[in-house]
Amino acid sequence: MLNHESAAADRVFHALAEANRRAIIQRLTRGPATVSELARLLGVTVAATVQHLQVLQTSELVRSEKAGRVRTCQIDPSGLRRAEGWLRLQRTTWEHRLDRLGDVLGESATDHTTTTTPPDDPSKEPRS
Repeated sequence: MLNHESAAADRVFHALAEANRRAIIQRLTRGPATVSELARLLGVTVAATVQHLQVLQTSELVRSEKAGRVRTCQIDPSGLRRAEGWLRLQRTTWEHRLDRLGDVLGESATDHTTTTTPPDDPSKEPRS
C-alpha cells in the first residue's frame, strides 16, 4: 500500500476508534442528520459534536452541507471503502500465509508417515 493510502487508512481507523464517532456513523447509516440531532443522540454539546464531525470529515467518513444556520451530515462512503480495502489486503495476505503454513505442515506430516515403519502385525506371527 502506498504511503498516502496508508495514512488515509490510519485516519479512518483513528476516527472509528472513538465510541461517539462510531455512534455518529451508525446513526448516519439510517440517513442524514443535523448537528443538533447528533449532539442530542450523543448527550454532548454541539461544539463537542462538531469536533467529532471534523475528525470524521477529515477521514472521509462523513460530509456535511450548510443551509442557512443548519448543518446536515451524511455518510461519505469513500472512507469506508478505504478501510474495507485495507482489511481486504490484510485478509488476503494472512490467507496466503496460512495456506503456505498448511502446505508446509502437510509436507511434514507426509514425510513423517513415509519414514516411520509400520508396527508389527500380531496376526502374522506364528502361533505356538
